[in-house]
Amino acid sequence: MLYFENIFIKSTLKYSILLFFTISNIHAQEDWINYVVKKDKGIMSITIDMDLVYKKPNYKNLLIVGPNFRRKCLKNGFPNKEGLELLSAFSDSTAAVLDKLTKNRLVGIITYQCMGLDVFYVKDTLDLRKNLNELFDRNFKSITKYVIIDYDKKWNYYKNKIYPDFYSDDFFIDHQYLSELVFEGDDLTKNRTITHWFNFNREKKRNEFVELLNKFNFTIDSLNYKKENKYPYELQISHKGLIDPESIIKLTEKLKIYSELFKGQYDGWSTELIQKK
Repeated sequence: MLYFENIFIKSTLKYSILLFFTISNIHAQEDWINYVVKKDKGIMSITIDMDLVYKKPNYKNLLIVGPNFRRKCLKNGFPNKEGLELLSAFSDSTAAVLDKLTKNRLVGIITYQCMGLDVFYVKDTLDLRKNLNELFDRNFKSITKYVIIDYDKKWNYYKNKIYPDFYSDDFFIDHQYLSELVFEGDDLTKNRTITHWFNFNREKKRNEFVELLNKFNFTIDSLNYKKENKYPYELQISHKGLIDPESIIKLTEKLKIYSELFKGQYDGWSTELIQKK
């Protein structure tokens, strides 16, 4: 079952991937990645330890726990400065309780619609809910909390609910940038100017690629030459478009393929921040 189907996930970006947990909580930081998902009510962000799909510990119980930070969130449902402080304090306190009770592993973080949820697998659930409720009564009495405990021997929640269906290096690069935007208050719904860069090893090939782009709705912003580069013929283009995850990833994949057909390299994209009002 997918708990709170429309409320899961956490990603980070500019704030590093440590919004809900401290460095001491991370077992393999280099394997943590961030991505975003478009849901019915907005963007959901997920941070996940990818390494565990291959070598998970033998903990058979799922714990999902976190606060509602509705009074401390941006218009797009992501935390403002006070919300980040609350999430950090909540996660650190929860981790301290778990470490005293049982072996555990933080596997993911979810942020959606003013909610932040830490996803753990734990070895033992004895007195777990009781100790968490005592913590919440002491330190977080005035806010809404969520605690879900379930038996999940096969780690189905991790594999089927928060692990990405598909990924690549380009996927992670695109999603890191999208994560930065949503944590700055962007809901990724507005049409806007998107800029792309390319490099080619021959001027003729760059010109042929420009001819192709002229057939579509792209503006040629600049053509440069840098002799010292292996691919010295640079191209910058722009267009108006959407940057929701599905739209921008489909576009960048096509641009990468087309540029390679002309012996070029796609060098990334950027856009403007549009905060939800």
